[in-house]
Amino acid sequence: MKCNVSLQVIPIVEEENIYYVVDQVINYIKQSNVSYVVGPMETTMEGELDQLLSIVKRAQEICIEHGASRVCSVIKIDYKKDGVTIEEKISKYSL
Repeated sequence: MKCNVSLQVIPIVEEENIYYVVDQVINYIKQSNVSYVVGPMETTMEGELDQLLSIVKRAQEICIEHGASRVCSVIKIDYKKDGVTIEEKISKYSL
């Protein structure tokens, strides 16, 4: 069953490196073959909960591997018995 997980990583790096580290996480999400939407504050993914939580875990490691001394992350999970999709939430707002 599909659910949504939103992830905001806040890597502790020099300011000029923040986007670089965040981009590495987004590239990993892209390669993970899950549906996702990048927003200005977080990336929302759609898929099976175990897979998405695995991506969240790896995202922390990626930040450290790319120079972060520490990572603070905000995770939101939308999970329901029959599943939930990004499309059902935002389709009415698409142009």
